[in-house]
Amino acid sequence: MRRKLVAGNWKMHGLRSQLSEVEAVAQAAAAHPEVDVALCVPFTLIAAAVDRAGALPIGAQDVHENERGAHTGCVSAEMLHEAGATLVIVGHSERRADQNETSHDAWAKAAAARRAGLQVILCCGETEAEHNAGRAERIVQSQIEKSLPDGASPEWLTVAYEPRWAIGTGRTPSLDQIESIHAILRAKLRMMVGDAAEGIRILYGGSVTGDNAEAILAVDNVDGALVGGASLTAQKFVPIIEAAARASAAKG
Repeated sequence: MRRKLVAGNWKMHGLRSQLSEVEAVAQAAAAHPEVDVALCVPFTLIAAAVDRAGALPIGAQDVHENERGAHTGCVSAEMLHEAGATLVIVGHSERRADQNETSHDAWAKAAAARRAGLQVILCCGETEAEHNAGRAERIVQSQIEKSLPDGASPEWLTVAYEPRWAIGTGRTPSLDQIESIHAILRAKLRMMVGDAAEGIRILYGGSVTGDNAEAILAVDNVDGALVGGASLTAQKFVPIIEAAARASAAKG
C-alpha cells in the first residue's frame, strides 16, 4: 500500500521568525509515523528549517535545470542538496502560469533534481478555461507525457494533480472529478513506466484544508496532498496530517 504523503508548500511566505511552525509540524509528524510529511519552504529558509526540523524532510519549491552558469537569481539542485533539502517541487501550476514554464522545463528540472539525489514532486493541472471546455483529462495526460523524467520510480518521484483554478480559491473539484483525474493519471503512468506506476504516489493539491482533507484523502488513487496556504501554520496543517493518518488507518 502506498503511504500517504502530506507536503506543505509555503510559496513566497516565511521568515526566520516563523521557524517555530516548522518545529510544531515536525512534532506532529513524529506523532503520526504512518504518514509521510514534508515542508517545501523558500530558498532563504531551507538551511535554517533543516536545523529546526529534526527528521521532517525539508524541500524547495523550484530548481534550475543546469548545474551552474550565468543564471542570475536561480538555484541549482546541487545548491539545494548542500543546503539540506531532500526534495523539490517542479512544474507547479503557478510556475507554469506566472513564469511561463513548459512541461519540457519541468522534465529538465526533474532530471536535474534526480541527478543531485533529490526527490521530486512533479505537478500537473488544467486552467479554468481548459476545465470548463472539458479538456482537463487531455491536458494532464499531455503534461505528464512531456514532463515525466527518464527512469521514473516511486523511490524518488511523486506526481501531484493541481487544478490551477482551485489553487488558493477555496474551490475544489468534486470527489468524483478528483477520482477520475487521478485514475487517468495512474493509467498514464502505467503506460509510461509499467508496474512501477503502482508505487508512484499521486497527490491532490488545490485548496486542501482540515475540513475537506479527510474526504479527499479517502478517494481512490489519492495518495496524499500538496498543501499551500494551510501549511503555513501548524494549527491549520496538523489537522490535514491527522486526516491522512485516519485515511491510512481506514485503508489499512
